[in-house]
Amino acid sequence: MEGPRSRLPALLRAAARARARAYAPYSGFAVGAAVLAGGRIYAGANVENSAYPLSACAERNAVALAAFAGHRRIEAAAVVGGEGRPAAPCGGCRQVLAEFCAADAPIAYASSKGRSVTTTLGALLPDSFGPADLLKAAAEGSRSSSKGPPGRRRSAARGRGTRGSGPPRSR
Repeated sequence: MEGPRSRLPALLRAAARARARAYAPYSGFAVGAAVLAGGRIYAGANVENSAYPLSACAERNAVALAAFAGHRRIEAAAVVGGEGRPAAPCGGCRQVLAEFCAADAPIAYASSKGRSVTTTLGALLPDSFGPADLLKAAAEGSRSSSKGPPGRRRSAARGRGTRGSGPPRSR
C-alpha cells in the first residue's frame, strides 16, 4: 500500500496546477497548495484582496476544500510558490495544518523552478498548540467545574441575560 510520502510528487504537481489559478494581482506572488485527505487530493490557490487581511492563503483554501468534503484528517500537503527559494507555509497555515495533520505528516514545498524541500509538520511547527490541548483543558475543566454538564457552559453574557434572547432580566 502506498503511503502519504509516496504521494508527494502528485501533490506537488496538483499544487503547481493550482498556482496557475491564483489571484495575486497585488503581490504578484502566486501560490498553489494541495492536501491529501481520504486518499483524494484537494488543491487551492491564494486569493488576494485589496483589503490585505481578507486574503486567503493557498494552504488554507486546500484544507477548507478537504474539510468541506468531510475530511478531518490530512495525510500530507504540498505547496508551490516562489521563484528561486521554495516558499514554506506561513505561520498561520502551519497552525491550520496542525489542526488536521499529525506531527509526522509529510509536507513538501517547492519553488516554481522545481527545487523542493520535504519535511514534516512537526519540524515546521514544533510543540504546536492543537486540538488535543483544548480537549484536555475541556476535560480538566469539566472535572473541576460544578456549573452544569461538560460542554454545556453558558457564556458570561448569556448568564447575565444580555444576549438578545428575550426581554432583559430584572435584578
